[in-house]
Amino acid sequence: MHGPGQSSSSAHRGWLAFLLRERPRPRALRERPGAWRAAVAAVCFGAFMGQLDASIVTLTYTSLRAEFDAPVAAVEWVSLAYLLALVALLVPAGRFADAHGRKQFYLYGFVVFTAASAACGLAPTLGALVAFRVVQAVGAAMLQANSVALVTTSAPRQQMRAALGVQAAAQALGLALGPTLGGLLVATVGWRWVFGINVPVGIVAVVLGYYVLPRTRARTPMAVFDWLGLLLLVTATTSGLLGISALSGLALPGWSVAVLFAVAVGTGAAFFVRQRRAAAPLVDLELLRSRAVSLGLAGALCGYLVLFGPLVLVPLVLTGRGTSGLVTGAVLTALPAGFALAATAGDRVVPRALTDRDRCLAGSGLCVVALAALLAVPFAVAWLAPVLGLLGVGLGVFTPANNAVIMGAVPVRASGTGGGLVNMARGLGTALGVALVTLALNGGAAGPRRAVLVLLLVAALTVVTAWAGSAGTAFGHNSREEP
Repeated sequence: MHGPGQSSSSAHRGWLAFLLRERPRPRALRERPGAWRAAVAAVCFGAFMGQLDASIVTLTYTSLRAEFDAPVAAVEWVSLAYLLALVALLVPAGRFADAHGRKQFYLYGFVVFTAASAACGLAPTLGALVAFRVVQAVGAAMLQANSVALVTTSAPRQQMRAALGVQAAAQALGLALGPTLGGLLVATVGWRWVFGINVPVGIVAVVLGYYVLPRTRARTPMAVFDWLGLLLLVTATTSGLLGISALSGLALPGWSVAVLFAVAVGTGAAFFVRQRRAAAPLVDLELLRSRAVSLGLAGALCGYLVLFGPLVLVPLVLTGRGTSGLVTGAVLTALPAGFALAATAGDRVVPRALTDRDRCLAGSGLCVVALAALLAVPFAVAWLAPVLGLLGVGLGVFTPANNAVIMGAVPVRASGTGGGLVNMARGLGTALGVALVTLALNGGAAGPRRAVLVLLLVAALTVVTAWAGSAGTAFGHNSREEP
């Protein structure tokens, strides 16, 4: 006989198993040679919405200040809380997905992201909005930690770089459309629809993903969860990002910056010690011992720093000189447009004989050329558009190839963790791009040139990581999950 407690426990396990069970794709779709393209298209919904949401929210600041009678320092937490939670949760979300199923976590991530977006649009107070943004970041972490993994495990090995290029282009498109769409929504239907627009897209994405995403075949079981490792990781990333944000203008006491960075370094070191000793670590440090992974992640951080730096620099400089917002936006669009063009068409234009390492070197070298040109030419509209377009092309060639190098060196069973690390590097690069450019602009008239010089040095470092990290890298496994 089973007692009431046993029946309840069995029912609980039954519901948990049901929720974590991944459903297969329809056989007719699964057996089609190009089925992987439908899976990549589904992942692009999340890639697009993630970047759109990152760039669209800043357009609501003025409206939020007026509606909630709040200062800028309070309103900017709408973005900051999201970024802090997202970066801290990317790796644990990827680790959970590696253990329990990447498809399932991606779909549940969209459900959480969509529901939280609706709640943000209905938020009665600024505090509630910030809280809902944290929940939204939880869903975004489940999405982003699995996006790269789902692409690499869906596409055939020979198509992986092209598939990652399409995913990167979807990110660039979201980034490019964010300011324009955000301004349009705020000016017409109000700031709440900046969040509400996510709801219909999220519903379509969940239904599409349910049918076209492949199940997870290779998993990394997790008997226990490393809660101490998670606490150390959250503390390290949150302290570091708060310190970076303070450097870029967040209203915090001067002494707190040193304290935040000290805490970040201390807890970061403790996290790595913990990962060596934990029975089931969040991050298998064997992954980071590979030069392709560790230096590839450094390259990803530098690449996104170079991408986001001009997105802060150009509007501040041009609008400060009296250029209209319309012209500034058009000039700035050249950067993500060049990125999207190269990321999608690069495989057809660049000779196929070039390896991923060659493409990383070519793309990062092109970034150096573009930033050197930006340092030499007048900082005027006529010069900025073509130079930013060239910079975008370089990043569009570099990013998919660099991601392919990283994910090609990560075992299939750890794809979620690898994807989480890639997106964590992206988030840190984004924050550093904003902070370093803002700091450089505090230098008076020479500020813009100083900011470009910083970006040029980072681009040169990207060339170094491409040269040293991807040398000799080969794909040692079949990336696909299902036939």
